[in-house]
Amino acid sequence: MIKELEKQIADTRAKLFEKLATLKNKKDILKSTELKSLYDEMKVIPNDHKASYGKLLNDLKNELTEASNEDNAGVDLEPIDVTAPADFNISLKDFPELLSSEKGSKNPITAEIDLLLDIFKTLGFSSIESPEIDNDYNMFSSLNFPEGHPARDDWDTFLTHEKDSKNKPFIAPAHTSTMQHRVLVSERAELEKGKPIAYVIPGRVFRNEDVDARHEHTFYQLEGIYVGKDITVANLLNILKVMFSKYFGKDIELKVQPFYFPFTEPSFELAVSCPFCDKKGCSVCSRSGWIELLGCGMVHPNVLEQAGINPAIYTGFAWGVGINRLVMIKYGIDEIRHFMTGNLEFLEQF
Repeated sequence: MIKELEKQIADTRAKLFEKLATLKNKKDILKSTELKSLYDEMKVIPNDHKASYGKLLNDLKNELTEASNEDNAGVDLEPIDVTAPADFNISLKDFPELLSSEKGSKNPITAEIDLLLDIFKTLGFSSIESPEIDNDYNMFSSLNFPEGHPARDDWDTFLTHEKDSKNKPFIAPAHTSTMQHRVLVSERAELEKGKPIAYVIPGRVFRNEDVDARHEHTFYQLEGIYVGKDITVANLLNILKVMFSKYFGKDIELKVQPFYFPFTEPSFELAVSCPFCDKKGCSVCSRSGWIELLGCGMVHPNVLEQAGINPAIYTGFAWGVGINRLVMIKYGIDEIRHFMTGNLEFLEQF
């Protein structure tokens, strides 16, 4: 009988090694039904043959284990620096698609943010990006929004289910002013040494708005803040006049009217002379000659005090402008949703 058992194991061995060659995970051969069937034979063969059969079976299993380990073993390779420049020995003629004249470009929002930051850099401003998740303190309390103040409701703010250490929900910021307090605190020591605080803060903001051609729930904003000694509204208007004149490439006039923001006092709405018709009236400015662009004002004394800055010694100004709106005006874009769609027909214009 042992000869028959030896033949059965030999025949099964040949099948198992043939199957091993087809397996992706070679270890699976040790769980195969063929091997399991051989082990099941141990239950029915006579006791005087079990020792011999068991040895043959164990030898086969050990052989399969060794073979599966060898086939699964990887080849040792030298580490590759994935950041190093590629050195491909290929000809571009072999890949005609790489010779296409089509090239990618920056989204117009990104391009205009870069331009605005360059302009403000020439005016002595540093820049820091706004976060996309923040807390109630930086969004409201540090900016002179009292608890329960109706102005908190004016921002149509998105709140998260997660809460901070004060059991307040985290917020998807509705304005890049959320960085104001951090900037004032971090630069306070330099201010006391005589260096003014001058920062612009680009970032993505979120508001629970009804979406249409001119309103979007997600858009980009540029915050600006300047604090020093003897800073006045005249300084604010001069900075904005220079910025808009550089941005539109021509002399721009400004017009302000009183407004209300909790974090500035006095506060203003600012309009610029239409760069396309020079105040004669056109479709861009709705025939008025002026385009309303942003809110601004002098930093509220309470905001300075929250940051540990003495408002009796230091004053400053701040503003916030919607970058999407700037780009729409500059390029005559009539649909704000184009910026978020990835529409190539739209993006290829830039």
